[in-house]
Amino acid sequence: MAKRILAILGSPHKEGATGTMLQYALQIAEQEGYDIEYVNLYEKKIAYCNGCRTCIKTGMCVQKDDIQEIAGQLKACDIVILAAPAYWANVPAVVKNLFDRLLGVVMEETKTFPKARLSRKQKYILLTACKTPAPFSRICGQSTGAIRGMKEFFKTSGMQFGGKCVWTGQDKKELPQQIKRKIEKLIRNSRIQN
Repeated sequence: MAKRILAILGSPHKEGATGTMLQYALQIAEQEGYDIEYVNLYEKKIAYCNGCRTCIKTGMCVQKDDIQEIAGQLKACDIVILAAPAYWANVPAVVKNLFDRLLGVVMEETKTFPKARLSRKQKYILLTACKTPAPFSRICGQSTGAIRGMKEFFKTSGMQFGGKCVWTGQDKKELPQQIKRKIEKLIRNSRIQN
């Protein structure tokens, strides 16, 4: 049975930098034989979290919208690839909202630390881009802020970090060879062993 990738685009620009990175990653994943499910967060109906915290007890949000479908895909996948640009040293609001709405899906509260609800056998790969050129994107925290926010969500979920790729200072839509090589390596090294 082929392994499953859940690819999530958290950018309003399908053809933008992160969209291009994700499409290239999926091209490599297809060559590697993965089954792929694709989610564009900007095309989904996902209401804002209302803070009721019912999901902590039930494992699912009480609001009925597209979050249930995404939660099911997240639970069933072997690898998640999240592609989100850096906005003000963080992820776009639609990605943060996804994290808020998946709170009870990925963790349960205990008296000490949160308990993960997803599997350590699952991996996640993070793709991000920002206009700030290197090394200033890192020094000023632009790309590192977005990566930190994404890693925190997935680490809490229990999933294993499969790596990241950051494209900084981009001024064209074509991926540089070094970014392509990094993405290829991430996909090929994230091969799940049975």
